[in-house]
Amino acid sequence: MLITFEGMDGSGKSTQARLFAEYLRASLGAEKIILTREPGGTPIGEQIREVLHSMRNQEMAARTEFLLYNAARAQVVAQVIRPALEQAKIVLSDRFGDSTLVYQGYGRQLDLEMVKRVIEYATGGLKPDLTFFLDVAIEEGLARRSNGHQRGEELNRMDTQTREFYERVRNGYETLMRQEPTRWIRVDGARSIEQVQFDLREKFNSRQFIPTQTV
Repeated sequence: MLITFEGMDGSGKSTQARLFAEYLRASLGAEKIILTREPGGTPIGEQIREVLHSMRNQEMAARTEFLLYNAARAQVVAQVIRPALEQAKIVLSDRFGDSTLVYQGYGRQLDLEMVKRVIEYATGGLKPDLTFFLDVAIEEGLARRSNGHQRGEELNRMDTQTREFYERVRNGYETLMRQEPTRWIRVDGARSIEQVQFDLREKFNSRQFIPTQTV
């Protein structure tokens, strides 16, 4: 099973993915749960992540950005995700193909059909079984990112986009959720970390993937 976490920048999805992985490991066994991220998840992917996020690369063309994200994705699918799925493990991914579709397709306004074809090629047609969308307002997400930077967290190139860019990304997510309502689970990400995590577990267990457990 492939479970992905999506959301606007500052939505808290990375924290929630990590906590959810801990929950599943306690429930099902640590060896059965794989947590990865995009871009990254492999040595090659992490090197690509550095290039994509570096503030030195402000001149990066939209097509270059798009292709680099998919290069990192192709590597993590081949090296981590598919081998784990073949061993009947549960893979949790902090972002996946939907992120590229909304950020580079809707946000950068690249041709959507071309974007979909390249994502399909990079993943070999692999799609998530379930996707959590951590829902926060654009202003809330940007404020969280700003506060994080002040505390010494990474400031990356993708944190410097315009408000109009983020509005297009948000509209992209809404479109994807309307198109595949059974795959997506929307979770209010504006609450406390504990409340959001509780909601993720409740909604996951209500789908009867695993029996409800208290951890």
